[in-house]
Amino acid sequence: LEFLGLAISAVLAIMVILGYSADWFSGTRFFTSLLPFAIGVLGMIITTTGLLIGWWKLRKWLQGKSLFLSPVLAICIAVFIAWFSMQDQFALARGHFRTLVGGKSEAGRLTLAHQVYAAYRRSDSEQLKKMLNRAEAYNSDIKDAAKEFDIDPNLLQGIAATESSFLPRDSVDGGHGLFQITQVPKEIIAQAGKRLEEHQLLLSNPRHNAFLAAATLKFYLSEMNDDLFLGLLAYNIGPANGGLKFIMQQYGATDFVTIQPYLQLLPRDYPIRVLSYSLAFRIWQQEGKLLAYEEGKNAQHIQGIGIPGLLMDF
Repeated sequence: LEFLGLAISAVLAIMVILGYSADWFSGTRFFTSLLPFAIGVLGMIITTTGLLIGWWKLRKWLQGKSLFLSPVLAICIAVFIAWFSMQDQFALARGHFRTLVGGKSEAGRLTLAHQVYAAYRRSDSEQLKKMLNRAEAYNSDIKDAAKEFDIDPNLLQGIAATESSFLPRDSVDGGHGLFQITQVPKEIIAQAGKRLEEHQLLLSNPRHNAFLAAATLKFYLSEMNDDLFLGLLAYNIGPANGGLKFIMQQYGATDFVTIQPYLQLLPRDYPIRVLSYSLAFRIWQQEGKLLAYEEGKNAQHIQGIGIPGLLMDF
C-alpha cells in the first residue's frame, strides 16, 4: 500500500508538472523552449530523488511509532493529490500533458474541441432554451435509442437539434421527422426494427426516427473507427457520392482536419454544430441552466464538463 500510494502521488504530480512545463516552454527554439524544458525535467528528477530520500528518513521514524503509519500516510497523500490535481484549475495542465504525449493527433483534436466551444459561445442562449424545452417531449425516446445502441444520449440530442431543432417535419430535401432521416441502408433499418421489435418503421414516429438515427450513427462510427468527428460527418453525408470513406480515399485525407478543406460549408461544419448543441444539453443536464462561456471561470468549468462523446480529460 505504501508503494502504491507513493507511485500514484508521483505519477499525478509528474503529469501536472509536465503539463505546465509544456505550456510555459512551448515552441521549437532550442534556448527558449527545448533547453529550458529539458532542464526542468532534470530538476524534477533531482527533486523527486530528494523527496524519496526525505520519505525514507521519515519512514524510519514513523515505523518506530507504528508499522501502519507509513502506508496510511502514503495513501492519504495519494488521495489528497488525486483530488487536488483533478480540480478545474488544473484542467489546462492536464490538457497540455495530453498534447505533449498525444502529439499531432491530440493537437488536432484539441483544435476541433475549441471550435465546438467557440460555436457554443456564439449561440443564442434564448433560442437554445426554447429548443431545450421543446426537446423534453422527445428525450425519453432518444435516451432509449441511445441506450440500445450504446451512444451518449446528449450526442443524439445534438443531432436532432441540428437536423430539426426539435420541430419534426418533412423537408423539401427529402428529410423526414425528428432526425430528418433520408437514405438508410437496409441493414440499419433491420437493426432498428429488431431493437424496437417492429416489422415496419414509420419515419413520422419520433421513437422509430430516433432508433433509426442511433443505428445509423453507430454504423458510421464503426466505419470510421470510432472517430467521432468523422462518424458525424459520414452520418451527414450518407451514402451519396460513395460515402465519406470513398471521398477520403479519393483525396488522400486521413482525418477530419485533412478532409475539412475539401468539403462545402454545411457538411464541413456539421460535426461542430452537432457537438456544440450536445454540449448545451450536457450543461443544461448537469447545471440546470446554460452557462455563459465568457463569464468568470465558466470556460474552464465547461471544458471540465467535456464534449459528449469526446474524451477530453482523465
